[in-house]
Amino acid sequence: MNAIEVLRYQFELSKKATADLLADMQDAPLAAPTSKGGNHPVWVAGHLVYSEANLINHILLGDTNPLIEWKELFGGGSEPTSNASDYPSLDTLLAKWDDVRVQTMKVLDSLSDEDLDKPAAEPPPGREAFFGTCGQVLCIAALHPMMHRGQVADSRRAAGREALMG
Repeated sequence: MNAIEVLRYQFELSKKATADLLADMQDAPLAAPTSKGGNHPVWVAGHLVYSEANLINHILLGDTNPLIEWKELFGGGSEPTSNASDYPSLDTLLAKWDDVRVQTMKVLDSLSDEDLDKPAAEPPPGREAFFGTCGQVLCIAALHPMMHRGQVADSRRAAGREALMG
């Protein structure tokens, strides 16, 4: 297995594991993961979609994030609200994630293992240690859903659902 194949597997696994939990929250999309609030499923879904589009389009390629209008809702530092009308539906967000992922896989398929060592186009200033190369950006993009999966698992429990894994 080469590096591109490993990344492809990580992208597939992390999306499926997280999207399956998100889809299970259709009837409780704003369920907070803790008694003190936190990132509810709709925010997590939107954040993951917005972030993947930003990581690939802006940071990796140097283009504008096609979902830039979602930055205030779902970008880093945004805070979830409990008002459903502030957000697209969970179905809409999951469908948009599918669309964004198609584009991500096209970019990944255009790269070789050697390309992973090339500099990313627009690493955030001061964050070059995490986002300095194409490979680093793709690793973060592949891992990011798993970083938020626990929040969705906690929202499921707060909504009264049983744990899926013991």
